[in-house]
Amino acid sequence: MADAAGVAVLAACAVWSLITAAAHDGRPEGMLLAVLAVAAGYAAGRISGALLPVAAPGAGALAGLGLALAAPHTTPGPQITSPLGHNGATAALLALSAGAACCGAWAARPPALRLALRLLAAAITATAALLGSTTGFALCAGVLLCSLAADRMRHRVLGLTGLALAAALVAGASWAVAENVLPDGLSVSLEGQLTEHRVLLWRDALRLARQEPALGAGPGRFGELSPTATQSVTPDGKPHSAPLQQAAEQGLVGVVLLAAVFCWVLYALWRTPRPTPIALTAGAALTALAAAAMVGNALSFTTVTAGAGLLAGFATARPLVDEAPVGDVGRDGRPRDKRLEQ
Repeated sequence: MADAAGVAVLAACAVWSLITAAAHDGRPEGMLLAVLAVAAGYAAGRISGALLPVAAPGAGALAGLGLALAAPHTTPGPQITSPLGHNGATAALLALSAGAACCGAWAARPPALRLALRLLAAAITATAALLGSTTGFALCAGVLLCSLAADRMRHRVLGLTGLALAAALVAGASWAVAENVLPDGLSVSLEGQLTEHRVLLWRDALRLARQEPALGAGPGRFGELSPTATQSVTPDGKPHSAPLQQAAEQGLVGVVLLAAVFCWVLYALWRTPRPTPIALTAGAALTALAAAAMVGNALSFTTVTAGAGLLAGFATARPLVDEAPVGDVGRDGRPRDKRLEQ
């Protein structure tokens, strides 16, 4: 059921991008590539997670860390530094890598291996601080703390609901900043963190969304229609907010489809047969990505979208070997009889 829903949602995203592109002579290649990356990453995560439920997330965490370290030196285009460190891709990759390491730790039975993977997650968090990515550090730390607390969560639906509400809160806050409806003091403080340039991009996106609420201005056309983007010294054609970009380029339906992708991931984590701490850890990392995407350009990078699909695949895979219920492993590494509820 969850897989069928995912296929339907991703297919709808691809089809709608083609429809809006045809209506306004847009360029849907970016959206199509993102859909393909998520689907490919999810399939790879499901396969590798079934075959190697511990090694695959660990390897994925190391790969993500390597890409994040290389990103500031290999990513073309301008590097908007506030509030996401080097850029949104770095913060997002680090958060996904920390989540993958924690998922691997929860899947591991030997205490030494579990400790090693948790230390890897801590090292990824420290790396974010060393790279100067303040938000990346905060996201990684949040994922690590949520993962450690997940063992005490008996019903995963409560945790996943909390993550959905957190994502909705960030989305609401970004919209409120763009609409300039917050109190003056709070608005000035947030704009100082986000930079005036980013807020002006958001307001251009809202203006375009109001002009074409149904179909939007067309995929890939924000850069040529936004006065702020065209006047920028180093324009990248992005409003640096995934929901606002969808609203501007693909209308309200595009925003609904973007939200549907996130809801599908949470639903798949609710239905996964994997232990609850793994589901909640992956949910926390993907929510961190969602938060970064709402105030940055994280989803504009194929490595990030593929990494998100990969982590979701790890957490929803059905291992070919029986797993001990997480939290029911004794100090000798042998499973106990008690099981956690979903």
